[in-house]
Parts: sequence; structure tokens; C-alpha cells
Amino acid sequence: MPAVVTPAVPENMSTKTPNSYGQILRSTAWVGGSSALNIVIGLARNKITAMLLGTSGFGLAGMFLSVSSFTQSIAGMGVSSSGVRQIAAASESGDEGRVGFTAAVVRRTSVVLGLTGALILVLVSRPVSRLTFGSTKYQSAVWVLSFCVLLNLLSAGQAALIQGMRRISDLAKMSVLGSLFGTVGSIPILYLWRDGGLVYSLVLVSASTLACSWYYSRKIKIICPKVSISAVVAETRALLKLGSAFMMSGLLMMGSAYVIRLILMRSIDLSAVGLYQAAWTLAGLYLSTILQAMGADFYPRLAAHAENHSECNRLVNEQARVGMLLAGPGVIGTLVFAPSVLSAIYAPKFAGAVDVLRWLCMGVAMRTVSWPIGYIIMAKGRQNLLILTECSWTVVHVGLALLLVPTIGIRGAGMAFFGAYLFQVFLNYWLVRKLTGFRWSAENLRTMSLYLGAILVVYCALVTNALWAVIFGAIILLVTARYSLKTLATLVGWHEIPPRVRSILVRLGFHPTAEPTSLAA
Repeated sequence: MPAVVTPAVPENMSTKTPNSYGQILRSTAWVGGSSALNIVIGLARNKITAMLLGTSGFGLAGMFLSVSSFTQSIAGMGVSSSGVRQIAAASESGDEGRVGFTAAVVRRTSVVLGLTGALILVLVSRPVSRLTFGSTKYQSAVWVLSFCVLLNLLSAGQAALIQGMRRISDLAKMSVLGSLFGTVGSIPILYLWRDGGLVYSLVLVSASTLACSWYYSRKIKIICPKVSISAVVAETRALLKLGSAFMMSGLLMMGSAYVIRLILMRSIDLSAVGLYQAAWTLAGLYLSTILQAMGADFYPRLAAHAENHSECNRLVNEQARVGMLLAGPGVIGTLVFAPSVLSAIYAPKFAGAVDVLRWLCMGVAMRTVSWPIGYIIMAKGRQNLLILTECSWTVVHVGLALLLVPTIGIRGAGMAFFGAYLFQVFLNYWLVRKLTGFRWSAENLRTMSLYLGAILVVYCALVTNALWAVIFGAIILLVTARYSLKTLATLVGWHEIPPRVRSILVRLGFHPTAEPTSLAA
């Protein structure tokens, strides 16, 4: 194996930690692949549901999912996310008894929260039906949805163990198989009972996910020692304390999205909401694989080293670099081909969403920069700071939308999203500098400048709506995509790249002259 070249690094970064770019890309490949398959399965399920039930039935399914998801978010208390952190920290300690104890507390807490959430939804099923559907006609359906809440929270408790132990391949398989089995099983129910079977098909999807999570979590052999009740109470309290911050964060995100749509509807009309929704979906489609990889593998790795500031900062710099290299070409491509993508996926009448989609894409670029450093706050369990950052983001997002949408229209909603994440980049960086002494690596600053500059130049060119701007943007896309590919291949190491991929890289003009770096340069 060739010698590893170790470049100069900032003082706050360790020089003794081996390269982890290969691990980052492998986890991204697993999670990204499973996300892509889940998207395909979800699109197929939505298509079949729309064909069998029509527009009204499809809308009814969306409302049922909203009720179930919102209840689950509140009842879950963020324990699945805080559980990942606690299990990852226990795993890093090498104490099998501590891992088993933490996993058992997470599972039992999930059971209690699931039963509590389901019971509450049953008790309030009548007012929920009236508030959501305008009548009590769907009270029994809401009652059945309580099983979705219970099953999903039980599944989340199992998944926390899998993710906390960094069994990324099992996590990906669990996600895909649960979605696949649920879809296959729900189709006959919808075909036979149509609208009447809709809520039962949702329960079946949740049950399939639970079955898959149980199967893969059982593959992890853990030892659960006998502990005192006071220890269980203390661990549960720690889970709920941090989990409540995760819950609040999720509710703020959901709430701001709801308020933005209300602003659009009242300032413009319902069609503007539809255009924004279409753009919102497309803007996050590509990035979701990268961000899910951060949550699946990066978060537990970071949580395990939360008290080692130099290691923590190194991991963030590495993850951020990979994230920018992967997201940059995707954002530029979406900017360039936004009209064609909207027309192909939706319809030509969605052309009015082009400009807002482009602003959302630039917000996505800021999000890619902001999220890795924000994970330091999560990994260190600083729930107050986590709530502060999410509240600040929400205030800026909604405030800018209130200011911009009434004056410049739907484009203002996209600009508000971009502005909120630009603000969060600076806020998160300032906070983590105080927490761990974090600094961007020199190479990350260059990569950031390259891609943000390219995105800005391409956007300014596309404002002209000229053919030359599209050609220019396509050239920039090819150049940046080639740069990302070559850089990632160098970081991972030629010897770790599959032979077929190597041959493709050689045809593109890349040769194994550079070796992987051991750190984020």
C-alpha cells in the first residue's frame, strides 16, 4: 500500500486519526441507495393510490399521514434521536453492559411513549376528526391511526439501537424492506376496500417497518445487566431532556413550513402554495440522501467523540467536505435544468415555480454547509443551544417571508429560505467556535468558495433566460462534477475504488497520481 501523505492541518485538528473519507462515502452510498429505492417505492405507492382512490382519496391519505406524523412527533419526545446519541456514546466506551442498559431504557421508553401517544389520539379522536375533516365522520379512522403511532414509535426505539451501533447497512435494508413489504401488502387492501381500507393500509406499512426493525435489531447481541430503579430513572430523564429539544426542533420546522404556506395562500392564492410545494419537494430530493447519511452514520460517530474536541472538529471538516463535493454539482444541475425538471415531473403549467426552486436550491447549498457544524451542538447534548438555533432560524425564515412575499410574490418565499440558512451558517459557526474551538479547514474554505461562487455565477447568468446561459451553466456543471469526482477518488484512495469505477475514472482523464489524505486538509 502506498505511503499516506499527511498535509499540514490546523492546530485544532488531530494528526493521529486515520482517514475516514471512505467510511463517509460508504455510509452515504448505503443511505443514499436506500433513500433512492424508498423514493421509487413511495412514488409507486402514491401512483397506485391515486389510480385506485382518485384525487379525493389521495388527499385523504395525506391528511391521515399528517395526523399520524404530528401525533408521533409530539408523543415520541425526540427519544429516538437522543437514544442514538446515548447508545453511540455507550458503544464507544466499550462497556457492553452500558450499551445493553441504554438500549433497554430506550426501547422501554419508546413502548411507554407509544402507548401514551396512541391512547391520547384515541381519546381526542372526535375533536381531531372535526378539526381536520370538518365533521366526526372519520373519528373511527383517527382511532385506528393510533396503532400507526404506537407501531412507529416502537420501530423508532429499535432503529435507535441499529443506528447508534452504526449498523448502517442493516439500517438501510430495514428501511427499504419495511417500505417494500408495506407497499405490497397495502395494495390489495386499497383495491378491495378503496377509501375504507386506506387507514388499515397505513397501519400495515407501520407494522412492516416494525417487523423489519425488530429483525435487524435482534441481530445485535447485547447484554443487559441488572441495575437499580434510580439508574433507570436517571437514564430516562437524560433521554427525555435531550429528546425534548429534538422534538421542539422538529415541531419548529413543521410549524414554519405550515406558516410559509399560509402566508403564500393569504398573500397570493392557493395555486402559489402548489407551486411552492412542487419546488420544495424537488429542491430537497437530491440533498435528502446526503443529509440522511449525516444522520445515519455521521451523528453517532460524532456523538461517540463529543468530548474530544480535536477529533470532533476533524470529523465535521471531513463530513462537510464530502457533503459539499456531493451536493455542489446537484445544486448547479437543478439550477440549470429547473424548467425541464418541473415540466417533466409535474406539468408545463408549473413553470411559475422555476425561480422559487432556484432560490430554494441556493438555500439547500447553505444548508449543506450549516448542518455538519450544527451536529456538534446535537452531539454534545446542548439542548438549550439546539432550541436557540432552531428558534432563531424559524424567526428569520418566517420574518423574511412576511416581509418579502407580499412585495415580490412567490419568489420571496424562496429568498426567505435562502436567507434563513445563510443566517444559520454564521450562527452555528459562532456557537461551535465557542464550544469546541472549531475552524474550517483551508481545503474546505477553498471548496466552499469554489461551489458557492459557481452557484452564484450560474444563477446570475440564468436570470437572463437566454440559451447561452443554459449552455454556460451546463459547462459549469460538467466542470464541477468532474472536479468532485476526482477529488472524492483522491480522498478515498485509488486502491479502495471498485475496478469498474476505476476504469470510468481513467476514461474521464483521472489517473492514480495522488494518494488519499489522512485528514481534512
